[in-house]
Amino acid sequence: MKGNFKEKKVRFHSLYYAVFLLILVLGGFDNPINEKEILAQLVKQNDFQRSTVLLNNQLRTIPLKDLASRRIASINTGVSNSAEFDNMLRNYDAISSFNFENLRLDALNSFTTLVIQVNPETLFKPEVFSFIQEVQKNKEVIIAGFGNSTALQRLEEFNMPVIWNPEQSAFSATYTAQVIFGGIAAEGRLALNISPKYMAGTGYFTEKSRLKYSLPEEVGIQSSKLSAIDDIVEEAIREHATPSAVVLVVKDGNVIFNKAYGSHTYDGNNPTQVNDIYDLASVTKVAATTMATMKLYEKEKINLNANLGTYLADVRNTNKNEIPVKDVLLHQAGFVNLDFFSDLRSGDHTSDSSFFYPVKAADHYFIRRNYYQDVMWPKMLRTPLPTRGRYVYSDISMYVMKEIIERQAEKTLDKFVLDEFYKPLGMRTAGFNPRRRFDADQIVPTERDTYFRKTLLQGYVHDSGASLVDGISGHAGLFASANDLAILNQMLLNGGTYGGVQYFKPETVELFTARQSNVSRRGLGFDRAEAGGGYPSRLASSSTFGHTGYTGTCVWTDPKEKLVYVFLSNRVYPSASNKLNSLRIRPRIQDAIYAAIAEGNGSFASAVN
Repeated sequence: MKGNFKEKKVRFHSLYYAVFLLILVLGGFDNPINEKEILAQLVKQNDFQRSTVLLNNQLRTIPLKDLASRRIASINTGVSNSAEFDNMLRNYDAISSFNFENLRLDALNSFTTLVIQVNPETLFKPEVFSFIQEVQKNKEVIIAGFGNSTALQRLEEFNMPVIWNPEQSAFSATYTAQVIFGGIAAEGRLALNISPKYMAGTGYFTEKSRLKYSLPEEVGIQSSKLSAIDDIVEEAIREHATPSAVVLVVKDGNVIFNKAYGSHTYDGNNPTQVNDIYDLASVTKVAATTMATMKLYEKEKINLNANLGTYLADVRNTNKNEIPVKDVLLHQAGFVNLDFFSDLRSGDHTSDSSFFYPVKAADHYFIRRNYYQDVMWPKMLRTPLPTRGRYVYSDISMYVMKEIIERQAEKTLDKFVLDEFYKPLGMRTAGFNPRRRFDADQIVPTERDTYFRKTLLQGYVHDSGASLVDGISGHAGLFASANDLAILNQMLLNGGTYGGVQYFKPETVELFTARQSNVSRRGLGFDRAEAGGGYPSRLASSSTFGHTGYTGTCVWTDPKEKLVYVFLSNRVYPSASNKLNSLRIRPRIQDAIYAAIAEGNGSFASAVN
């Protein structure tokens, strides 16, 4: 029955969907969903998609591409549900919002693309019409229109893309926003003759190319079946395994679950939001370092079988010269685990920044210049290789990969992944050192450090070694929201393509994510499911790949089920606790997701069709 549901491609176009979609996007479901009510609305509204029309798209502007080169502003001329529209846009890229009434033209100077929201009332205001005439001279303009379609005659003289939805509602706002970015395909045509330019049958079609924000029923899963996730996360918070968490689930390219739980800290003063930014810890290894390695591999700047000495002159006279790059990625190079924190001396840090102490490890904690080059890197080069050829997980592997990446890319790791992936993909929060870009309130505090930096770590990397290298390391330092990780891993699930752009060849994704070792389950950089071992979940397929993070994070992608599972938490707040692991919170949630998929059926599809 589930296969029948997917085959018929039922679409959910209903007023109910407005309410529930917004809850999903902004914070998840708190109450059980009345499935009879859903069914009634589906039967009544399942033709909604045909009424949303894309016009003037002869240059194929929609869906938007080249996000790295665009700076987008959304301008509300007086349309209701503008907040919902803009919130949905922000799932795809960084968006600045403006109200037309108090807008100054010079405020738009730095923006390349203007999305102007109109309806029949505002469109017939002379000042709005004049504004569109003026800005379209030197800006890329997209019109998002809502209401009676006869108002399109007012746009007869313009050639910019127009997406017109005849309904003015929260759902039409979020729906139209997704069409702009390709989360939803445009399929509508005008039903009536509006003007000589806009005749019946007019309308451009597009293809879905990015994540869609929908409901579990769209992929044959009952929303009620996912309520087990709530119980598991609430148990984690109740047992003080973590004060906060965000759980996001993508199935078949649709975000079907996206919910925030708890508060940033146990005092409850700052409730968690789905777009909050977390310290990803070792998820950095796959979401940054492995991505960069894959890109340089494709550019033939990294050969997986080449020895380390090929790329790093520093290692040529050491015991690490002959280690192949592949073994480093597989954690079988023989590296030991090192403690860098204990090497610090009083003269290595100070409470004030200066030319001699430029590396900020936390508020009022600065590391001396070249500490990494003088102390940390030489220590790594001197270590023995007692487990050569055996699987031993060591962060040193990713310190080494960062060195190779930066020398071959001729860019720092943070800049390379930002330029190659995060910006063009629309990952608006992902990056290192988030305190340099975001307010602290949007960043979930990780730990109250009482042993090293002796301060609250909020936006400064938790890992001590990464903190000593300005927060940018190959094994830790990346921060992001759950939505950003979903975008990145959906790109991998798509075989390297997202938003109409190819980031990797499919064979590159397959190579790095497949099992590549005879002595472990590992892929190249990626961790993988353990066949028959219950890791990371009892029900995960053997093709599942991803990684966990010490701070209480994980992302797992299952190509067999076309599934992405993201879990973010700050389990080490206020100090490190193992309860998240002992209670098996992450794997139990993953099991619950698989159970809901297995129980899915096509009852909605059968009734609607």
